[in-house]
Amino acid sequence: MNPLRTLCVLASLLAVAMGNPQSGNRSGRRSNSLDNVEQPSNWVNPREVEELPNLREVSLKKLQEMSLEEGATLLDKLYHLSQFNHVFKPDYTPEPSQIKGYIVGERGQKIEFNLNTLVEKVKRQQKFGDDEVTIFIQGLPETNTQVQKATRKLVQAYQQRYNLQPYATNDYSNEEQSQRSSSEEQQTQRRKQNGEQDDTKTGDLIVIQLGNAIEDFEQYATLNIERLGEIIGNRLVELTNTVNVPQEIIHLIGSGPAAHVAGVAGRQFTRQTGHKLRRITALDPTKIYGKPEERLTGLARGDADFVDAIHTSAYGMGTSQRLANVDFFPNGPSTGVPGADNVVEAAMRATRYFAESVRPGNERNFPSVAASSYQEYKQNKGYGKRGYMGIATDFDLQGDYILQVNSKSPFGRSTPAQKQTGYHQVHQPWRQSTSNQGSRRQ
Repeated sequence: MNPLRTLCVLASLLAVAMGNPQSGNRSGRRSNSLDNVEQPSNWVNPREVEELPNLREVSLKKLQEMSLEEGATLLDKLYHLSQFNHVFKPDYTPEPSQIKGYIVGERGQKIEFNLNTLVEKVKRQQKFGDDEVTIFIQGLPETNTQVQKATRKLVQAYQQRYNLQPYATNDYSNEEQSQRSSSEEQQTQRRKQNGEQDDTKTGDLIVIQLGNAIEDFEQYATLNIERLGEIIGNRLVELTNTVNVPQEIIHLIGSGPAAHVAGVAGRQFTRQTGHKLRRITALDPTKIYGKPEERLTGLARGDADFVDAIHTSAYGMGTSQRLANVDFFPNGPSTGVPGADNVVEAAMRATRYFAESVRPGNERNFPSVAASSYQEYKQNKGYGKRGYMGIATDFDLQGDYILQVNSKSPFGRSTPAQKQTGYHQVHQPWRQSTSNQGSRRQ
């Protein structure tokens, strides 16, 4: 795809779009409401098209150098323009051998693989799949410092949760080392109370570094979500068939565009086996720029027994669309969250929040309440049952949930949710729901 030719096509399509008699109010996009949906032809003009940068010039670094609003506005324009006549074709599919990853070993070592060798590497691991298996699909390149930091935090949190020996101490800052020591003490005390050995491994972590195969915005926008999801889904089938990993213990997590890949992987697994994965978690799922024609794609509830999504950049790199059984909007749907200076940092906060909840003792750091807007939440007019965002999310939660977060770590408020006037005010015990909840796709 030639970026210059793409923009010429967009300009031509824009001329047709400008004749659309419908009109819209762009200011609604910042209203923190979950019900404002904007048509793509409501606000663009030829001058704005001409000012758009070459697609290969749009990088995470460039977005980080912009303010939160500037980055969100640029992505907004590119997304809305991309929807005319399917300008972006989903034709970028890195080869499985190009997609690297690693298993976190019992001693904290990285056991590296590519997607072609994943199953063979897993077979060599002792007691793999005896407990919970978490597979994290990274959606943005770790060459970016914000992405690298968020991924590191998540891996470290699971190392503590699963009692895997951590990497060298100098990988942690003083703040991280303090938090880690406190969590480890809580974890050790709990294990002693349960009569467990301190060195007992309680889970396995796989990291698939899909984002490292994405080099620029053009590849990001034209990522073949369907094909990549099918490839990863087939690997999950192999894990259950040849390594005997039960699907009931698999938790698939995807960040950014990888959230949609995870959804397709879940559907592919179900097509091949007739069973569903236990859980899929989407961390700031993105807008889908390149969609297949006449076919729904991306993450949807029903892709696993339970699907949850955390939206931290709904009007930036992410999407405000409801995609899951339960969609969490920290501080309401907006371009970003408190403390995030740009759209990349805002998008990565979803991973940071989830990582914080994974650390032992922090599972209920993010109390939330069902509400249709941040204003409604602030006015104490939430409805339905309260719940927790993160690792401890109840499987019976449904709908949109709002919560407040801190601008710095620790991000969770760690306090009971506000008392609501709604019907369900008591937090129910954690339980798994295996009913098919239907589907909502982009």
